[in-house]
Amino acid sequence: MAALLEVRGLHAQYGPTRVLHGLDFAVEAGGITTILGANGAGKTTTLRAVCGMVRRQGELTLGGTRIDKLATESIVRLGVAHVPDGRGTFAALSVEENLRLGAYTRRDKAEVAADYERMYAYFPRLKERCKQQAGLLSGGEQQMLAVSRALMLRPKLLLLDEPSFGLAPLVVQEIFEIFKEINRRDRVSLLLVEQNAALALKVADQAYLLETGRVVISGPAEDIRNDASVRRSYLGY
Repeated sequence: MAALLEVRGLHAQYGPTRVLHGLDFAVEAGGITTILGANGAGKTTTLRAVCGMVRRQGELTLGGTRIDKLATESIVRLGVAHVPDGRGTFAALSVEENLRLGAYTRRDKAEVAADYERMYAYFPRLKERCKQQAGLLSGGEQQMLAVSRALMLRPKLLLLDEPSFGLAPLVVQEIFEIFKEINRRDRVSLLLVEQNAALALKVADQAYLLETGRVVISGPAEDIRNDASVRRSYLGY
């Protein structure tokens, strides 16, 4: 399968502090790739670097187009949507208004209207609360809204940063099942950063393990999931 996103020699830094040290990785078109590692390994910075939100060097290609010199808004228009850690919903706006903001770059009004219903089909609780202020939703519902808002962009690539953080286990299972459905039905490629390594490895096709800003192990997610020594050494289970 061809790569949708290819990253070569990615370095990133905050001020003088370099966090990523020459990462190489890829996300296959229609695939799910997960990036794992301990806190401080550089996982969140990797997603921010893909979006152009931090200082970066390296070669990043999306669908054959170089994006490493582009501004964040240009990368978004090429079909990259980012669900940050902390969810990033607009708390004072309603569910429906948040979804409308997700489609702000689109001009296909009929299809946008259809996509509202598609999001509500994925997350029925959002339809029940479509007029409710986003800040009054539960943590799980806010995560559903953040994902839905990103999908309203009709992205080729969806970046997910710690989507399970702070959520009850049953809610996490529900959301991850929907991620698999979104990937299968809509052919949206996913790049998933996740502390719950066992869960991430169940849904992903490919996995990369980071340690202090470097890739230390990569390969099919199933191989890493079944390698007890890797799990003990790097994933803590």
